[in-house]
Amino acid sequence: MERIAVIDFETTGISPSSSCRATEIAVVILEQGRIVERYQSLMNAGVRVPAFIEQLTGISNAMLRTAPSAEQVMNEVNEFVGTTPLLAHNAAFDQKFWDFELGRIKRTRLQNFACSLLLARRLMPAAPNHKLGTLTTFAKLPHTGQAHRAMADAEMAANLTAHLAQELRQKHGLRELSHDLLVSLQKVPAAKINEHLKRHRGF
Repeated sequence: MERIAVIDFETTGISPSSSCRATEIAVVILEQGRIVERYQSLMNAGVRVPAFIEQLTGISNAMLRTAPSAEQVMNEVNEFVGTTPLLAHNAAFDQKFWDFELGRIKRTRLQNFACSLLLARRLMPAAPNHKLGTLTTFAKLPHTGQAHRAMADAEMAANLTAHLAQELRQKHGLRELSHDLLVSLQKVPAAKINEHLKRHRGF
């Protein structure tokens, strides 16, 4: 499978705005099922972290006071990612913040997001739920650190994606996997996923 950039944001809320911003980003580059590169940074966007978010993530206002600016971090991470295809767990959330923070440095996303949550719903229907930690335990994958910190979550999402790619090869007989295929699969209704995969194999 081609290189994929797996992204995770920690933020002060659920929808980006002048008062709701990113506080941390991590990106891991997944290549042939292995993590080969990493980028992680706290980011100071000049907004306060609510107490309940600090309790959830462990990221405090004091930590962000000495962090690099959001603009500096987004310029760095945009260079790091380049045109590599993107993926996140619950990508609708991370995509919103990626686009918003890129927009603030006058950049525009060029590539699509794949979503490991939507893919897991279709390829791991027996899982108790499709939260990242639950899927990691269900698939017997390593827990990579503290949940709700960007690097730990990005690494878990990358490991899950590698697991899903292996499932597609071993259980569904797909030889060639691409980011475009993952994006197309996540749009297929769960009940029709086997039929869709058979067509992709050319059966």
